[in-house]
Amino acid sequence: MAAPRTPLPLPLLLVLVGALLAVSPLPSASGTDAFDVRRHLSTVTRYDVARGSNNAISSPSISDGCHIIHLNLVARHGTRAPTKKRIKELDRLALRLEALMNEAKQSLDSDSLKKIPSWIKGWESRWKGRTKGGELIREGEEELYNLGIRVKEKFQYLFDEEYHPDVYSIRATQVPRASASAVAFGLGLLSEKGKLGPGKNRAFSVLSESRASDICLRFFDSCETYKAYRKRKEPEVKQKEPILEHVTASLVSRYHLNFTTQDVSSLWFLCKQEASLLNITNQACGMFNEAEVYFLEWTDDLEGFVLKGYGESINYRMGLPLLKDVVQSIEEAIVAKEENHPDGTYEKARLRFAHAETVVPFSCLLGLFLEGSDNNKISGGRNNSYFVQVLHNEVPVSMPGCGNKDFCPFDEFKEKIVKPHLKHDYNMICKIKPPVSKEEPASFSSMVSKFFVGLFSGYRVVSAEDIQSEL
Repeated sequence: MAAPRTPLPLPLLLVLVGALLAVSPLPSASGTDAFDVRRHLSTVTRYDVARGSNNAISSPSISDGCHIIHLNLVARHGTRAPTKKRIKELDRLALRLEALMNEAKQSLDSDSLKKIPSWIKGWESRWKGRTKGGELIREGEEELYNLGIRVKEKFQYLFDEEYHPDVYSIRATQVPRASASAVAFGLGLLSEKGKLGPGKNRAFSVLSESRASDICLRFFDSCETYKAYRKRKEPEVKQKEPILEHVTASLVSRYHLNFTTQDVSSLWFLCKQEASLLNITNQACGMFNEAEVYFLEWTDDLEGFVLKGYGESINYRMGLPLLKDVVQSIEEAIVAKEENHPDGTYEKARLRFAHAETVVPFSCLLGLFLEGSDNNKISGGRNNSYFVQVLHNEVPVSMPGCGNKDFCPFDEFKEKIVKPHLKHDYNMICKIKPPVSKEEPASFSSMVSKFFVGLFSGYRVVSAEDIQSEL
């Protein structure tokens, strides 16, 4: 009788999504964690800070019964400098603070003047006089470089052969901070793989498409329907009332300065820049108490929800070309595996570097973080040969569209997560359509107002059950 065959390990196809898109943890119910404003800056939160504070329970790691045959990465660029528009806003804030101080000196007594934070007197923006902005800064370079090293170490099996651009495809948008992020990542990924310099680096290619035609990573630039929706919705979203009004009243009472809601909005932006880029938390951030930081962060998150996430189906359906590209790369890897192609003749990783407007819609297309039943772990009776695992910010996450499984059979992944989106076509959904008479969805201000009614009785988390979106 022949000896029983040792079962072959099951191939695993990884989709690493959301890297460098920091998501801050919710307030601790027990209150045991010390409050750190740097963890509560919405999408401005430094990635390393968010990773260090991530106390969520990870899904099971890759089992011994699986080996990785392909990796897809969809990453946001690293930490950047303020844009030109924001630099001008900070210059205006400096003039406004000077005017408020002059007004206070004429109208306040000495005791009231002592309540004004000393940093306000004579404050000037760190970016004063700069005419350019938005570039990847040193901290952003380090984020991507270190991510590249971690990816190489975690997935050694994939990156153990000689570099070739067709085997390890690195792609970025034409925006300099995205392409610079790809370069920093590549330096980490391919360190000690060449002979250039003391780091034994090697040259590698980064592919980019024109902004006008890049519907894979900058689909939002070419989608007229989305641009019309954003133009209509953005002014309303930016108001962030009535939370700003409440925070403004609190700051006026606390510091006896006649702040406007615009002043407070600019101070909150300054807080995010100082804490994220300069590691300064005792100036602009020190103006706000813990509850106010949570409220302001919530309004930022809600803005992202409305303009980039599950708030409207066009936000994520326009990302269909990227989803198709990911699935195509997985299918090509499976064919290479099935046909026993030799190493070096097929792609093992497709690594993309883009923007929050890319990563968030893609996460929505995968249905990540929608509430569902308890996780169903795959165990026993595996009839499928290929599985997909999704990591968000390097942490494995379950897939609601796949029965909340940690490892989703690829056929089920295509049938339940991908196929529902394929009935849509990018060119069709992104063309401007004649207006159709229908009930308008709840406005941003009304959502904020509903939330604000019970704001001070405790924190409320937006539930996925409230999302009326067709996935």
